[in-house]
Amino acid sequence: MEQVENLAREEQAAQVMAIHLGIGPLSGVEPQLLEQAFSIARAGSIAADAELIIKSMPIQVSCKQCGQQSEALPNRLLCGHCGDWRTSLVSGDELQLQHVELVRQAAEPETAPLAAASTIN
Repeated sequence: MEQVENLAREEQAAQVMAIHLGIGPLSGVEPQLLEQAFSIARAGSIAADAELIIKSMPIQVSCKQCGQQSEALPNRLLCGHCGDWRTSLVSGDELQLQHVELVRQAAEPETAPLAAASTIN
């Protein structure tokens, strides 16, 4: 919320309409619990009426044997190309603030939506 409020202040926003997050299955974040916490955290802020949109991010590994990248399962971080177990995690453990929809404070009667993105790792 702090990052969203800072972004809204920088962009001179009147309101935050939506917050888009990407959450990897290995991030340790439970989307349902985050949604519940969000309803409390947004109260009284510029994002009081904002919608929280959560996208599940895939687990990607890089194989140390064949050099390929592939998707993997949370409990099987194996290379999808050669099947080797010697892989390194490329993605799947992130919590990303991907996109924020804002309404700017306007001098004229019309307001225009604004999009911005940021990443939290």
